[in-house]
Amino acid sequence: MKTNTKYFIWAFAAVVCLSACTKKLDQVNPNQQTAASFWKTQADAIAGLNAAYGSLIIDGTYMRFTPAMLDIRGDDVRSNSPWTAFYNIGRFALGTADGAGYGWAYGAYYEGVARANQVLDNVPNITMDAGLKSRILGQAHFLRGLYFFHLVNFFGKVSLPTHYVKTSADYFVKQSTEAEGWKQVEDDFTAAAALLPASYTSTNGPDAGQIGRATKGAAMAFLGKALLFNKDFAGAATQFKAIIDANVYSLVANYKDNFTEANENNSESIFEVQFSRDAGGTDLGWGGAPVSTWGRTSARAITFAPRSFGWTDVQPTFSALNEYMIEKTVDGNVDPRVDATIYYNKPGETLYGQSFFERYKNNPADLNDIFCRKYENGDTRADEFDWRSGINERIMRYADVLLMYAECLNETGQTAQAYPYIQMVRTRAKLPDLATTKPGMNQAQMRDQLAHERLLEFCLEGHRFDDIRRWGWLQDPAKLALLKSRDAEFNTYQAGREYYPIPQSEIDNNPGFKQNATY
Repeated sequence: MKTNTKYFIWAFAAVVCLSACTKKLDQVNPNQQTAASFWKTQADAIAGLNAAYGSLIIDGTYMRFTPAMLDIRGDDVRSNSPWTAFYNIGRFALGTADGAGYGWAYGAYYEGVARANQVLDNVPNITMDAGLKSRILGQAHFLRGLYFFHLVNFFGKVSLPTHYVKTSADYFVKQSTEAEGWKQVEDDFTAAAALLPASYTSTNGPDAGQIGRATKGAAMAFLGKALLFNKDFAGAATQFKAIIDANVYSLVANYKDNFTEANENNSESIFEVQFSRDAGGTDLGWGGAPVSTWGRTSARAITFAPRSFGWTDVQPTFSALNEYMIEKTVDGNVDPRVDATIYYNKPGETLYGQSFFERYKNNPADLNDIFCRKYENGDTRADEFDWRSGINERIMRYADVLLMYAECLNETGQTAQAYPYIQMVRTRAKLPDLATTKPGMNQAQMRDQLAHERLLEFCLEGHRFDDIRRWGWLQDPAKLALLKSRDAEFNTYQAGREYYPIPQSEIDNNPGFKQNATY
């Protein structure tokens, strides 16, 4: 996380040493750190917690693959990558023979769970400041909840280890039901919300003023999101309304400020994954135990970048671009969010210091194509080919809380009360008053309106497929036909493929584990 020195604190994860094969050789190496010798001081507790945060910035998580896994399956995103690990995501065509990408994510989440479990197992026994201890345990609950959230959401029936592996008997944790998984997610976020502060500006201790750590608002927002995903609309509404009433967060005036390095951790940000070009080494953090040469940078930008400025593994769909053109602003212009989200051939369009038209004029396919702009360094750099982006990944914004709350109101029979919260988001985009342009919508009409609003606000932010899924569109023939018309990748969707396959190594190594249906 970015601290008062603005950089992510990197710490090692304590590793349990297995016993030697004979009693004669079963001796403690005084020069080797073990779990038994590590968890002694307040500084150890902070270092162990920081290691749990570290799992957020490796390849399987937010350095690269988690954004891709979230984004590509939506109807706002497509992939024509030559690498099947990307190409097959949107086509629901991943198999169990090659776990590249999704398998790395699976392992990375469990790495994060294991690190959080070490904190939760060991920190209660450390003599230290009580307030700091509570904050550390709250953050560990939050991080474990977030890692479990991804595991349950992506893979469905997974194991839920809540203690660190200490003996061989701890290696195998049974495969849980989805309901059990979501219950664990909710329990972790509930525990985190009870322990965490609203911010770290007024705390005393080594975490004082450290921006980027999980807060009470972050825990409540993700708890509300988990409840919403499970159709507990009243419970979710309680969490979202409490965040709104706390008056801690506000929408930034310029929508684009949510996706640049210069405006990180702003008033709209509830939780973001911290990256920096100025911290650590220059090597990429592919995964596993961290090394000193690793940087704290993201590879999202090069992965999603426009043609010839990066790999272009991910692109927006034309249907998403067209969605922005449906409604004019109050001054007769195009929705300004499109210019923060998509590069396309329009008068005066520039990218990476060059004219879009001049760059692509000799290649009609690229000239008439569209590319990702959100989370790119196109205003500040010449290209993305050094793989090193410092832009933080905003994974929970206040705008999301407002629109999720509006959805909860609509689903609990309070459709009229949803209008003002939607309008807060629309007003920033200079869109007219929805209560005037579309007054008196019924519940079904408001559902469709929210689907439109959320696409425009969160395109390329990893929300769209999760929204489609929880709305039941994949099981609705009319909605599925709509998705196919918007994104041809849905033509190969099969029931059950809304989940990723469980990596085959997990099936092979964990007795009783069953693969997800259709794989």
